[in-house]
Formats: sequence, C-alpha cells, structure tokens
Amino acid sequence: MRLSRFYIPTLKEDPSDAEVVSHKLLMRAGMIRKVTSGIYNYLPLGLKSLNKVANIVREEMNRAYALEVLMPMVQPGDLWQETGRWDFYGSELLRVKDRHGRDYCLGPTHEEVVTDLVRGEVKSYKQLPLNLYQIQTKFRDEIRPRFGLMRGREFVMKDAYSFDKDEAGAEDSYRLMFEAYKKIFSRIGLRFRPVQADSGAIGGDFSHEFHVLADTGEDTIAVCMNEKCEYAANLEKAKVNAPADDSASKAECPAIEEIATPGTHTVEEVCAFLEISADKLVKTLLFNVDGEPVAALVRGDREINDVKLRNLMGGNEIDLASEDEVKEWTGAPVGFAGPVGLKVKRIFADHELCASTDWVAGANKGDTHIKHLSLGRDCKIEKFADLRVITESDPCPDCGGKIEFTKGIEVGHVFKLGEKYSKAMDATFLDENGKSKPMIMGCYGIGVSRIMASAIEQNNDESGAIFPPAIAPFELCLISLGGKDLAVGEKAEELYGQLMEMGIDVAYDDRKERPGVKFADADLIGYPMQLVLGGKGLKNGIVEAKNRKTGEKIELPLEGFAEAFTAWRAEIWQSWGLTL
Repeated sequence: MRLSRFYIPTLKEDPSDAEVVSHKLLMRAGMIRKVTSGIYNYLPLGLKSLNKVANIVREEMNRAYALEVLMPMVQPGDLWQETGRWDFYGSELLRVKDRHGRDYCLGPTHEEVVTDLVRGEVKSYKQLPLNLYQIQTKFRDEIRPRFGLMRGREFVMKDAYSFDKDEAGAEDSYRLMFEAYKKIFSRIGLRFRPVQADSGAIGGDFSHEFHVLADTGEDTIAVCMNEKCEYAANLEKAKVNAPADDSASKAECPAIEEIATPGTHTVEEVCAFLEISADKLVKTLLFNVDGEPVAALVRGDREINDVKLRNLMGGNEIDLASEDEVKEWTGAPVGFAGPVGLKVKRIFADHELCASTDWVAGANKGDTHIKHLSLGRDCKIEKFADLRVITESDPCPDCGGKIEFTKGIEVGHVFKLGEKYSKAMDATFLDENGKSKPMIMGCYGIGVSRIMASAIEQNNDESGAIFPPAIAPFELCLISLGGKDLAVGEKAEELYGQLMEMGIDVAYDDRKERPGVKFADADLIGYPMQLVLGGKGLKNGIVEAKNRKTGEKIELPLEGFAEAFTAWRAEIWQSWGLTL
C-alpha cells in the first residue's frame, strides 16, 4: 500500500484522556478515534491489525472443529428472562424497548441466543458434539469505561459455545478449546499464561483465563516459579492449602479474658495497643447473604477472599454488613465484632486458623476485646475452609514451590458451563436409549480488539508501538528518501513491486515528507521491519534494514535482495518465537 494514498492521521502529542500506553499509541498512530465514552472508530490502519487478529482466531477455531455463525447483537429480553439473567446481570446490560414496548438488550454475550438456536435444531445425540462460534461486536455498559480498547463499552469478541451429550464429551470440547487458545496466542507472538479463574456472572463450575503478561495489567496473577509446575491462578481463584498439622489448635489455652481496648477499631490499632502482631488476632467479618447474617473469620494479617466466600455460600450474592447490621448482630460499634456471643448462627473460618490457638478477637462490646480465644472450645464454627487471599509467602498449592505475583491482561476465558443454560432453556436431546437429557455446555471467549491493545501494552518503547509481525497493520515499511533523486524513487518503486510479488504486506512510504517525519511515523506505528533506501545506499548497492523490536540495523544488498531479505525476515519472526 502506498502511504501517499493511505489515511494515517498520526498525532504528535498524547491525547489528554488517554491513561495507558496502548490507548495513547493507538490514538497517536491513527488507528482508532473516540466516538464517545468507551466507543471507538477503527481507522484503516487499526482495522487491518484487528482483522489479522481475527483471522488467526478464525483459523485455529476452524482447526478445532468449531463452526462459524453470526448471531444478532440485539437480543430479545424473553430469552434472558428464561435464564434469570435479565435481572441478575445488572446495569451492564443495556436494555431497550422496540416500538411495541417489547424488551430487548444489546448483547454482552450470547449464551441465551445460541442455546435457543441449538434447542430448536438439535434433537439427537447423533448431532453432538457441536461447537458454534462467532466474531462479532459486543456491548457492555461499563460504569467506568477507560483505557481505550482495554475496557470499552463496545468491543469485538470471539465467542464460542460447545454442546455435548455427556461430561466426557464436554471435557474433550474444553480441552480442544484450551489447546486452540494456546495456539492462537502463540501464533500472535504474545507472552501469555493460562490461569485458573472464577466463572463469575457467566456461571459454570470450571474455567481458565488467558492473560497477556504486562506490567500495566489490571489483574494480579499468582504464578508458581517452579519450571516443572504450570500452576497459575488469579487472586480470586488462587488456592491456599489447609495446614498439614492442626494439633496446635487443640493445645491447652487459658480461659477467655476480656480486656479494655478503648478507641481501637482497626487491626493496627488493636495490635499496637496490646503490643501483639497481627497474626495473633482473629478478624471477624460480617456479611448479609440473601438476608441471612454470616460471619467469616480470618487471621488479622490476612484479607478475606469474597469470591471464595460467595462460592462457599452456593454462589449467592454476598454484601458486607452495614453499620446498622453490625450493631444489631454484635451489640457493639464497628470494629469490635468477635465469634463468641455473636448473634449469628452461621460462622465460617479460614482453615489457616487451625494452625494455632490462644487468639485475640473482638468481644462484641464497645472498646473491648477478648484474649485466650480457642475456636474449637469457645465458639461453634460451621466449617473451616479456604477463605483468604493468597500471598507471596504462601507455597504453591500444587507443588509447594515459590509463588510470585505478576500483572496480566485478560484476553481470553474458557468456561465449563455444564447444564446451567440447557436446563433453564430446555435444550435437550434424546440419548442412545431414547431418554431426554440436557446438553452439557461450554463457553469460550477471546477479546479480539483487546488483543490488539494488549500487544502494544506488552511491546512498546519511548518511540511508539512494537507490533508482533503476525498482527502488525503492515509487516514492513519501505521508506524512500529519494526526494528529487529520480533514481532512488525508481529503485524504491522496483523494491516495492518485488516485495509485493513476494507476498509481503508492505507499507510503501512514498509521501513527500521529510525523512525525520517518515522515521518517526514508522517507529510510532510499530511496523516490525523497516527498509530505508536513500541516495548513498543506492550508490553503494545496499538498503538499510531495521528490526523495530531491537533497533538493530543491517545492510541488505540490492543485488540478490530477495534471498537476503527472506533470511533476515525469518530471523525477525524467530525473535518473536514465530515461524513463517
């Protein structure tokens, strides 16, 4: 493509509302433009990159026996009411009414629509397994859209849905998608990690997220550093194993004793007043679970994991108790709750508390705590369970190795949905014995537009973006510095034609611009490879070649150019872990 005929409105300065690197560079490189909050136009350069991502996704989905369909973005509310998600999904679901007053929504996801499609067509086990996918626009009315394509309201997504006759088939479908995702992100050239995750609002009993590793990521991931262990999980899901020895919790402990702790509402204040460390304190947190009071106990230096508690409660929504509820259930102000004498029947404790005894806790009286608390002796715990957030001092739950935290950007998510939607929507089939059974489902999403932004978050420098060659808007930029030198212009035209014949996706910068402008734009946009031809190079029979990733420059001969360029290009791809 001749850049003199292409539309690339680059910017010299960062947009004032751009917060993260990808947002700044996508805007400055002339790849996207904001329409309104969380909604963007894709300009020609951005759309080229987006389509390259989509094509890789499409190829690997097809190889994994998934079949492409296209479902409507506008969905009838009746389908969402069948599954109960019309109310449950919340304000992110943009609801509208048609001229007849019927409810519709803009699709944030398509479980209901695809289940309705399949239940009307699939009747026999002989038609299973089935995996349908689409690459399409989604809309989620984010309360605070930010970071450009990283968290917009409208975005491009690949979503796939598998239907199987039994759990064994569902496992096979999940494995196929899991492996397909690894191939997709590897082919794109991203450094990524699949991590165990919570299923959230989608539902289901098992899921993995795929994270692009980047310092600017919103999510924190717990990763095992043992090379032989592949354990990784987001903080919501990361397990903490129960203590191997709980004998200390059964040791002798003096009788409970109340102690005045005036004005000490926080863990830090209590520990300072009593001159103890936080790991000697039991923290009592109170929640409202569907109108029922529930208490959760963790060590004073730990944080409760709301997702783990919610899952323990059967997936019910949990809310931290209000100040009035705390006073009603404890008889004391906030900050003095404890498990002894609490007006709460259901008390759960993190299993780490089994590793010791003789605790300090709130006394359910103002300005008062208790010491010498034995959980087994002094209060009734319904269940000890994994309830806290993992820390870097905890061992890997799989191998016992060292855990480290890293940042990641979620770009894909795979779920085992089970019968959640098929039962709710009566999506059944007849098995080999003529018995009606619900289909076993899976759900698999990839943020196509987010991948483009994530690639920049992971690969950039002070000059601009650095695109992996597989998804760069153009793999190569040929820069002509001929100016009025007709010989340089003629040779550049010849090189351009030769590269096109070789099947290279090349941007030919033939604009009447100063060399500095051309160089700056090439670096800003992030073409993986640059070829520069000027008068001196033509005279010496060479063209300068630059690796954008490393900044390394070499000279390629004009005589025998194709062979030399092919070898250099292969080296560039290999440096990204990619093969041609």
